Amino acid sequence: MFRFQAHQRIATFRQLVASYSVTKVQKPLKDVRYTKLFINNEWHNAVSGKTFPTVDPSTGEIITFVAEADKVDVDLAVQAAKQAFRLGSPWRTMDASYRGTLLNRLADLIERDRVYLASLESFDTGKPFTVSYHLDVGETIKVFRYFAQFADKIHGKTIPMDGPFFCYTRHEPVGVCGQIIPWNFPLVMQSWKLAPALATGNTMVMKVAEQTPLSALYIASLTKEAGFPPGVVNILTGYGPTAGEALLRHIDVDMIAFTGSTNVGRLIQRAAGESNLKRVILGLSGKSPCIVLADANLDHAVELCHEAVFLNMGQGCSAGSRTYVEESIYNEFLERAVEKANSRKIGDPFESDTQHGPQIDQKQFDTILNYIHIGKNEGAKLVSGGERYGDQGFFIKPTVFADVHDNMRIAKEEIFGPVQSILKFRTMDEVIERANNTKYGLAAGVVTKDLDKAMHLTRSLQAGTVWVNTYGMVSCQTPFGGYKESGNVKELGEDGLQAYTNLKNIIVKIPDNS
Repeated sequence: MFRFQAHQRIATFRQLVASYSVTKVQKPLKDVRYTKLFINNEWHNAVSGKTFPTVDPSTGEIITFVAEADKVDVDLAVQAAKQAFRLGSPWRTMDASYRGTLLNRLADLIERDRVYLASLESFDTGKPFTVSYHLDVGETIKVFRYFAQFADKIHGKTIPMDGPFFCYTRHEPVGVCGQIIPWNFPLVMQSWKLAPALATGNTMVMKVAEQTPLSALYIASLTKEAGFPPGVVNILTGYGPTAGEALLRHIDVDMIAFTGSTNVGRLIQRAAGESNLKRVILGLSGKSPCIVLADANLDHAVELCHEAVFLNMGQGCSAGSRTYVEESIYNEFLERAVEKANSRKIGDPFESDTQHGPQIDQKQFDTILNYIHIGKNEGAKLVSGGERYGDQGFFIKPTVFADVHDNMRIAKEEIFGPVQSILKFRTMDEVIERANNTKYGLAAGVVTKDLDKAMHLTRSLQAGTVWVNTYGMVSCQTPFGGYKESGNVKELGEDGLQAYTNLKNIIVKIPDNS
């Protein structure tokens, strides 16, 4: 058992930052630097004066209070974004190449403050500092740099249409973008939304997850320092039913970009239809299969499938939470998977050897434990974990179920937690049918040495991304998004720019000079 005291965690937080020269801390980290709403490049209290707590999931203790936006604050932010997008504004008249320069400046500032941001992310989410530093902040920097290079390379084309006409197309920004991001990867998800929207010349109002507002607010301060004009980036903290709902239904918001659950995605589409038919792009839930064939390197397969589900404490939409293992190697795979889960180091996110932190909050903690209870009641065999770890915070031991069948809820529903269901299969045709028998289609994994089998599976699986002999490799250069109820858009890569532009067709009559 372990127990962290608030003063111990704050001291650890400070020591980590102080040990690096890339950043300076001017205030005690208990008093987080930014807790207000960021509107028009200024910090504001909520008009109502309301605040709400953000909690350290390792202890359950309050870190600080942040402003609670509601409809009137959303109105102010949208008007700032609309004003910044007006014709003739500094943002609209800015050279496209200079938008790229600003994005690169922002990336430089994130790099400068990398340790502070990683520490802030771990403090607010509970994820291990090493993950925050290398994965989250590292990928955030790459995303901003990648889209910076596209700012002046978004080209139209000429079309040789019939008749005496000159026809060409141009890509124009959509306008005011409402963006809503989740709590599992706050920095990364913020970059996935901000970077392509800024590169294409839009303005935005972002509502960040109420569980994890701190890193997003710090990034807001860096956009101002980088030189983005007032009103281009507006960051709000608040709750979905108030601030989120107001943003979805706002008549002056031209599009909504959302990452989160499929159920909320349905509500967003409905709200868009009932307001101004704004464009909606959705990155939604998943229940991804990871298929292990008998010829696979077993050590590699166990390691890969372990990380596929337990990375970020299982809190990932593309988590490979359905592990299908060919019958002839099932028992040996299961034995090694249990051993791997039992050896995963749980503890303080700021300890260098910690692999597994807490779940995000009490609600998610309770949801996961309820699913574990359901799995046992439905006849799955609990072979590892399945219970709380420690006596404070929201820690759950990495959990493995054997003898899982496709009709069980733990094999059908997104748990969003550290629960691995291991299922047995006999033939390729069988596992393809079973893997595809889901309403989701975000991702899938294949582990095999047989190239022919791998290619057959990649063609047959209904998923937006299929990883072969790897899992979870998402890069700023490659598109990411799902099929079916896992979403309707590709983010990242050149494809990630498309949702943020309108395509205009221009036809000019060529005069007859004969």
